[in-house]
Amino acid sequence: MRLYVVGDVHGRLDLLRELAGQITDDVKSAGGRDVGAIFVGDYVDRGPDSAGVVDELSRQAFPAPIIALRGNHEEILLKFLDDATVLDSWRKFGGLETLHSYGVSVSDAMRGAGYDRAREALLRALPRSHLEFLTQTLPSISFGDYFFCHAGVRPGIALSRQSPGDLLWIREEFLRHAGSFGKVVVHGHTPTSAPDVRPNRINVDTGAYASSILTALVLEDDRRRFLSTARR
Repeated sequence: MRLYVVGDVHGRLDLLRELAGQITDDVKSAGGRDVGAIFVGDYVDRGPDSAGVVDELSRQAFPAPIIALRGNHEEILLKFLDDATVLDSWRKFGGLETLHSYGVSVSDAMRGAGYDRAREALLRALPRSHLEFLTQTLPSISFGDYFFCHAGVRPGIALSRQSPGDLLWIREEFLRHAGSFGKVVVHGHTPTSAPDVRPNRINVDTGAYASSILTALVLEDDRRRFLSTARR
């Protein structure tokens, strides 16, 4: 089969649609093979249209069937729906942009107030299909020689025994490790200026929300290549 592995979208619906157009053209060369897409998480926050991104993906509006993994930003959004105090930290790294994209007033939250009202407003505004999409995101998945997750894995622990927290949040211990993880880990979470290809891992997060470069790794047989949107 042919797999398209898409990096962190972070509210950039414009880039998601641009990349989808490229993949639509690329799929024509698949020669009848099955195709699929894996998104490594972080659909929301920072960019201007998190609601639009979640809507597009929840409707499977993409040129290949989607497997959606959970990122740490989706994890925080879901926690906010149960606990309004989460907004005290979430607002500092993109939560206000997500709330605004759903039509929730953020004027009080910007001043560190009105968290309960913001939570109640988001619960009213969030379509059921969006909530189902977010809650059904997967912590990880594996195909062939590759293991896919959002942030990475903890060295020395079997891939089947990784903790949900590490899959969503780990950084330095994973990034510094030069040894084998058992499979090549494909991940996002840590923005780089270009896809970072190492013997033991591949990072597909190219900082789309700031760089306007959204990247997809294309895996087929033993070949790897990349598609990406153009820098603006």
